[in-house]
Amino acid sequence: MTKKTLVIGGSIKPERFSNKAIRKLRRHEFPVVSIGLRPGEVDDITIQTGFPEFKDIHTVTLYIGPKKQPQYYDYIIGLKPRRIIFNPGTENEELESLATANGIETINDCTLVMLGSGSF
Repeated sequence: MTKKTLVIGGSIKPERFSNKAIRKLRRHEFPVVSIGLRPGEVDDITIQTGFPEFKDIHTVTLYIGPKKQPQYYDYIIGLKPRRIIFNPGTENEELESLATANGIETINDCTLVMLGSGSF
């Protein structure tokens, strides 16, 4: 099964961790989609804005802080992902509880480290 991954907080800036995650996910041949505040391109991935309708999302990986997450709650839950990865600095008990109540696994970890160790 492919783990189609949505990167929330995507950025075209190479120094951003979301950018590094998009590129590393692609190197590991995972299908990737991304949304961010500004549209752009990272390699062959288009960063979209707003709340696009994506299908078959396995993993949502967060690169936005807890204060900016509430506007995404319904969107994320509505995508029905199998899991949400809370990267360092994105941990949010409220969203974790909401996800768990909807049968979505939550992980507090770093996507880049998980990809590097083979645990993604």
